[in-house]
Amino acid sequence: MPTDEVRILTPTGMLGYGFPLEWFRKGLDMRPDVITVDSGSTDSGPQKLGLGAMTCSPEAYLKDISVLLEAAAGRKVPVYISSAGGDGTDAHLDVFFDMVHQISRERGYHFRAASIGGSIDKDLIRRRMKEGRVHSLDGTPPLTEEEVAAASNIVAQMGVEPFLTALERYGKLDLIITGRSYDPSPTAAACIRRGMDPALAWHMGKIMECGALCAEPVGRCIFGFMHRDYFELEPLNPAERCTCASVAAHTLYEKPHPFHLRGPGGMLDLSDCTYEQVTDRRVRVSGSRFIPEEHYTVKLEGAKCVGFRTIAIQGARDPAFIRAIDQLTREIENRVRTAYFPDVPADKYQIVFHLYGKNGVMGDLEPDMESQPKELCVITEVAAVSQELANSICGRIRTDLLHAPYPGRIATAGNCGSPVTPLEIPLGEVCKFNVYHLMEVDTPIEPFPIKYVEI
Repeated sequence: MPTDEVRILTPTGMLGYGFPLEWFRKGLDMRPDVITVDSGSTDSGPQKLGLGAMTCSPEAYLKDISVLLEAAAGRKVPVYISSAGGDGTDAHLDVFFDMVHQISRERGYHFRAASIGGSIDKDLIRRRMKEGRVHSLDGTPPLTEEEVAAASNIVAQMGVEPFLTALERYGKLDLIITGRSYDPSPTAAACIRRGMDPALAWHMGKIMECGALCAEPVGRCIFGFMHRDYFELEPLNPAERCTCASVAAHTLYEKPHPFHLRGPGGMLDLSDCTYEQVTDRRVRVSGSRFIPEEHYTVKLEGAKCVGFRTIAIQGARDPAFIRAIDQLTREIENRVRTAYFPDVPADKYQIVFHLYGKNGVMGDLEPDMESQPKELCVITEVAAVSQELANSICGRIRTDLLHAPYPGRIATAGNCGSPVTPLEIPLGEVCKFNVYHLMEVDTPIEPFPIKYVEI
């Protein structure tokens, strides 16, 4: 269905984070062709995949989805939601559809919908491994059958093809909800479906999937205008504006290379892009190119549980304690390993000190290691093979940090204070990504089952 303009409304960069209804409704008045919103990311770590948890609370998702369905029913604007629940597993895809059914029953809505799964059959991965069609990504070790078996869940990032196939099979759809999706896919699919340049579609999707983070100041709701040779972006809050600098800067977001962005099916090349300020609040982008890859690949994401974590939080303001903190933590860790827990193998637990106020954010990459902070927050993190062991080791470190001597010490009661109780905080199971690889597929829709749903 070729057209000269496609209008996309994205209310927020992450479903479940909420968005201002005033600006969302302003966007609806601008007659969007599609509402797209992403709800997934690996930014918050492997816990979601490893433990089957969602990024936001069910109440937060229910609230946002209710607003989107109201627009779909009342304004007849299709809604595309990707990466259900954050990790995009089939279990969370089912949760989202349960919410849609619940809301629709309560309000009398009726929708034609498509469900696209993102969980990947482990047997398919094993077959591809035997065929030599699973590849390491970003320095990850080669994938093994043991790691595939150990993963609690494995998903793959889908491109635009599952969206397009659903629309081709079932015609006009009011709602598409998918499992794990490459973040720009919903917006790119909406534009490519209407005959637009895939390169521009991917580029606009890349920026819009974060909502109005490309605006100054950053916001939530953004509107995109896709044309044959360019696209334009404008935030919906009049207090925000897109500028050439803000949009170009956000184009660099989450990329290992300033001009090349790899995704399902190929690479987006932005080396010849231009950015033009067409109004005080709107920017035009052109010059994007898309280079298809020889073998279509999708990125696999999987996580496994590797132990249990406990933390302790302590604050200090004594300058002498702060000056001695590096020596103190080294001595305490050595004492814990050699004197207190000599019978526990070193590979059964891990100790990490997060020194906020010193280098808690940057770690060894902190460029200013000489400045003396006025106060320090020490978060002791212990990961071990059992919760009990993690609790015990963390408790031993906390008390040592509280009472250990150091040069210039004048305190007799304690070196630091704890802001919360319990003093050792058990955080439960700890996970790690163990599948982060590219898998070749026979077709772009092969791993992603598509189902029609009448609501």
